[in-house]
Amino acid sequence: MNKSPFIYSCDNKRYYTLNYYNKSKFGKKIYKAVIDCGLTCPNIDGTKGIGGCIFCDGGSGYFVHGGLTIEEQLEREYERISEKYGRDAEFIAYFQSNTNTYAPCKVLREYFYSAVDFHNVCGLSIGTRADCLSDEVVELLSEINGITSLTVELGMQSCHEGTLKLINRCCTHNEFLKSYYNLKSKGIRVCLHIINGLPFENTEMMLDTAFEVAKMKPDAVKLQMLHVIKGTQLEKMYHDHEFKLLERDEYIDIIVKQLEVLPPQTVIERITGDGDKSKLVAPMWSADKIAVLGGIDKKLAELDTWQGKHYIEK
Repeated sequence: MNKSPFIYSCDNKRYYTLNYYNKSKFGKKIYKAVIDCGLTCPNIDGTKGIGGCIFCDGGSGYFVHGGLTIEEQLEREYERISEKYGRDAEFIAYFQSNTNTYAPCKVLREYFYSAVDFHNVCGLSIGTRADCLSDEVVELLSEINGITSLTVELGMQSCHEGTLKLINRCCTHNEFLKSYYNLKSKGIRVCLHIINGLPFENTEMMLDTAFEVAKMKPDAVKLQMLHVIKGTQLEKMYHDHEFKLLERDEYIDIIVKQLEVLPPQTVIERITGDGDKSKLVAPMWSADKIAVLGGIDKKLAELDTWQGKHYIEK
């Protein structure tokens, strides 16, 4: 039996939580300060596509301070975080909105170093696409990685080419793999994003993606349910009854099966979505994050299972 050392973490979870990882690495709880660089995406501006992926509403996170400098945004985030958790609270500068390596290296260097040098910042998390990681950009990221704690968040979504075409990803899985292994060759921590419930994917296909992730042995992964957001192409497909969303129990069952095959050393940075409720069209059950998390914990306990229980080292 594959006994995971992370079954009883500081969160009493049966999977390796980000909170447990951060407390082990930094010695305390770490927060995230959300940054919007004002960048776009090659799948939005016409370079590779127009409109973005079918679930994209423009690429911005729902809690950002667009239009301000990096320092001004971080100062606002620091005030928000410190008001709640104290003036000595440390945080990760999270470059979340759109594609945060889609600019000349000179510009990116200015953005990233502004964050590195800001008080109370203990690391950077940079969200991007696999097709926006040139060798020059990867070298810059490697440089940043040498002076602070860096995570590159890389959108994978699915390993199935048919799904990637359907969602208008404009980036193949092979392109994704090339960039992933290029980052890993530089010793950069990488967090993969995958989405469950993409149109026409069944349980077996979603598990195939989890098995593919397991083979890659990423440092971290974010798992989430597909959200139908107002104003997206996906919303039109949903209202036209072109596909069926997962029910909450279905999602929980899939998450448990995915956790079982993922490496026990891979940090689960997200296990459900946490989007803007004012824009959410469906599934409405996903808005009750506590209930989803509790359902996952309950199912894991009922089955006496955990992350990595069926992981096979290759």
